[in-house]
Amino acid sequence: MRLKLTLSYAGFLMLAGALLLVAVGVFLLRQGWLQTNESGAVRLTPGTLFVRDFAPTAAAVLVFLLVFGLLGGWVLAGRMLAPLDRITRATRTAAAGSLSHRIRLPGRRDEFRELADAFDTMLAQLEAHVAEQQRFAANASHELRTPLAISKTLLDVARADPHRDTGELVDRLHTVNTRAIDLTEALLLLSRAGRRSFTREDVDLSLVAEEAAETLHPLAENHGVTLETSGDIAPTSGSPALLLQLTTNLVHNAIVHNVPEEGPEEGTVRVHTGVRPGSVVLTVENTGERLTPQLVATLTEPFRRGSERVRTDQAGVGLGLAIVKTVTEAHGGTLTLTPRPAGGLRITVELPAASGG
Repeated sequence: MRLKLTLSYAGFLMLAGALLLVAVGVFLLRQGWLQTNESGAVRLTPGTLFVRDFAPTAAAVLVFLLVFGLLGGWVLAGRMLAPLDRITRATRTAAAGSLSHRIRLPGRRDEFRELADAFDTMLAQLEAHVAEQQRFAANASHELRTPLAISKTLLDVARADPHRDTGELVDRLHTVNTRAIDLTEALLLLSRAGRRSFTREDVDLSLVAEEAAETLHPLAENHGVTLETSGDIAPTSGSPALLLQLTTNLVHNAIVHNVPEEGPEEGTVRVHTGVRPGSVVLTVENTGERLTPQLVATLTEPFRRGSERVRTDQAGVGLGLAIVKTVTEAHGGTLTLTPRPAGGLRITVELPAASGG
């Protein structure tokens, strides 16, 4: 690129110089420096001698312009392409596996500066994404290893004591295996939502909320929680299965993370759908213990179970709100978690409204 720019600069400079010299020659001819007689033969005049001396000078000027254009063009092209060299080195560094390097190109905002800033932004996003994936993989490996280790221990104990009652062993293995299956299915769902590999359809979020509430109504009764649904028709576009999973996770968490079962008061879960300009909103709020903003900010991270408010019988796999966040982002929406002053949590999912909705 530098060589091409240099040749282009030199070529344009030579062309401009040649045109200038041609213009001077035409001017000399029109001023009568070169004169001809009636037969067309050139009659020597002082002007003829000037033109004869002018030609070598013009050739020397063209040679000078060529050398000056090549040298100056090479230096100028190098200075102009210096930001591109920095971007290229940063790209090679990133390709080698280092995502922490940033270009941070100084100077005024031009095309190269915008390219460098965009590249820095991309590197920052990639670094955060890779770090999140590594953390998620480590957590997932740990979570999957736990039920497998428990199963191995139970089997080792049973093999060491063949006369032990196998009924209890089977029950415990069934519980551990069910947890491992739930965790695997949650991981697959999270991966599917993150890839956005789903077909979009028109979905009424209010109907999805009613279906989730109806499915979890027995669970609410068992926990002594009142489940209330209300709202307007909320048309959006997305995957019905993923949106149902999102709503189910929210309602399920609101039920199991509610007031203590032995507490004197009765817990409540409210599910509401609404419409805003250009978007639809699903709100799920529940009663419960007071939560700090610091704790709420971590609840959407994978395998964060909100240990301060988890019951041992409903610990889950720690991916409920992580799935909600991923599904929401896959549908182009936003997720907001707000602790209620009286205790409990308010979760708002805002999704783009369906076309014409």
